[in-house]
Amino acid sequence: MKVLKFGAVWCPGCIVMKPRWAEIEKEKPWLETEFYDFDQDKEMVEKHQINDELPTFVFLDKDGNELTRVNGEPSKEKLEEIIAENKDK
Repeated sequence: MKVLKFGAVWCPGCIVMKPRWAEIEKEKPWLETEFYDFDQDKEMVEKHQINDELPTFVFLDKDGNELTRVNGEPSKEKLEEIIAENKDK
């Protein structure tokens, strides 16, 4: 599983989510994550149809297909629930 994280320097929710994701990534070193800046990584933003409703987290299966996506500031528990449900996909 891989998580694509989309954010921007002007996004208050992105600041809130940064330490939340840091905790999850530390606890789950097997989890692949990649961060893309909404203003700088236009190719990925367009490819994944990201609008300015940030932050956006796109969960991909091992083949790169989208499983689900979440916008805003989900709780650590909610993120862990999504990760647990889709870990082996």
